[in-house]
Amino acid sequence: MSDADGGLVTLGETLGLLVADDVGPLSLARGMRLSMGGAESNVAIGAARLGVQATWIGRLGNDPIGDLIERQLLAERVRCLVQRDPSPTAIMLRERRTGTSTRVSYYRHGSAGSHLRPADIPDGVVEKAGVLHLSGITPALGAEPAAAVREAVRRARQAGVLVSVDLNFRSRLWDAGTAAPVFRELAAGADILFAGDDEARIALEKDDSVGPEALADALAALGPSEVVVKLGRHGATARIDGELIEVPAVPVHAVDTVGAGDAFVAGYLASRLLGRGVRDRLSTAAVTGAFAVTVPGDWEAFPRPHELALLTAEEDVQR
Repeated sequence: MSDADGGLVTLGETLGLLVADDVGPLSLARGMRLSMGGAESNVAIGAARLGVQATWIGRLGNDPIGDLIERQLLAERVRCLVQRDPSPTAIMLRERRTGTSTRVSYYRHGSAGSHLRPADIPDGVVEKAGVLHLSGITPALGAEPAAAVREAVRRARQAGVLVSVDLNFRSRLWDAGTAAPVFRELAAGADILFAGDDEARIALEKDDSVGPEALADALAALGPSEVVVKLGRHGATARIDGELIEVPAVPVHAVDTVGAGDAFVAGYLASRLLGRGVRDRLSTAAVTGAFAVTVPGDWEAFPRPHELALLTAEEDVQR
């Protein structure tokens, strides 16, 4: 059995990330920190830290940012199946405009990651996975990435591999009307579906009057047997094999909310791959999501197994 057998396999675009050191307008920043981020690779890192074998498939440029991303993923024990591309690796700039809000600028048009194609998925990798995880970001990058997602789903379904999807709407890439039918297609092909309540409303073309329980039910009606509607600091609502479960959030002081959804997904999927029960999966997901917001960065705060009790222990001390 290879290192990837039975673990998590994911694919998508990972970007270089520049974060301003100072709070305020980006034009006045005195320095920036270089890192990386991407929804799918964030999930892979989170799962790997929790002891699950994880593989990321993607395209990177023949440039220093591509080198940084591959090196960082390998350092996090994520297996990288990378095609190098003559186009540059995409970059995002994160501006800490105020102490509680951030703004992101993307430089990803024509990037290496946007050239992901079905042929980039090596034979046998998806077929040997325990879970294939995808996001709604990749189909928004162009026709070839969308085809790669469909091919990965096709291979997974044919091999009896579980398919996980996080809708992950990005308004900079497409509008809600364009995304909606693609989201429904992804949901119909998924066994496990994650969505923010706003993303669920986009997929279902519902307004704000529809609550999380109704959203979870409507998403489950599209096909997935496990649906989790993420509600940020209000926790989550899940419909798992017909059972409705409310998931409370773990109270923490939020420093940076970016990556919380990816950490939640990683906690759930890692627990599922480790054979844990439904409520354990959801409680672990809530803890990993809470960890993610405690320090700046997309993935840096993701916990390891021996750290999962730290946040509840801190809460007990504060009481």
